[in-house]
Amino acid sequence: MLKKISLLPVLLLISTFSVNAQEKAEAIFASGCFWCTESDFEKVEGVIEAVSGYTDGRQSNPTYKQVSAGRTGHTEAVKVTYDPSKVSYEKLLSVFWHNVDPTVKNRQFCDSGSQYRSGIYYLNPEQQAAAEKSLVDLKASGRFERIYTELKPASKFYPAEDYHQDYAKKNPWRYKYYRSGCGRDDRLKRLWGELALEH
Repeated sequence: MLKKISLLPVLLLISTFSVNAQEKAEAIFASGCFWCTESDFEKVEGVIEAVSGYTDGRQSNPTYKQVSAGRTGHTEAVKVTYDPSKVSYEKLLSVFWHNVDPTVKNRQFCDSGSQYRSGIYYLNPEQQAAAEKSLVDLKASGRFERIYTELKPASKFYPAEDYHQDYAKKNPWRYKYYRSGCGRDDRLKRLWGELALEH
């Protein structure tokens, strides 16, 4: 005799998977050292993960050695996967701006070269509109005389090598030494004052 099998658990699983898939969105930002950028975004509630990598360059599958030498046109960047029901893209833009020095060209803090330029790389028209508005608002604030952060449509993003991923978690002392030695947080406090985010 065949037993009746309930499809309810299966349907619930499919339904849950579908909802979870819809709750994920992505964003790409560059604000200098991707170790720091990744760590900053992973502290934000609603962010599922942040992956260090390279974007906006000419060469396919670049390596860290090639990018850090400034030969590929890429910038160190982070792809952020987030739950839009818990954190908005506008909030991520705010986190980005308050963790970047927009007043310098082709450098961030102690790292210099076009591979450390800052940028917002939008993935759809809605992100483009929000990013452009955030830039207009920042300019209108009069806080900075000139802003070099670039806004561009996203191009191919290449994840960095495994040893770069979650660097702050895997190498906490080296990470803290680098971040402090680079003067990142001191500079952010001078730039943003009370708006600077805690780290």
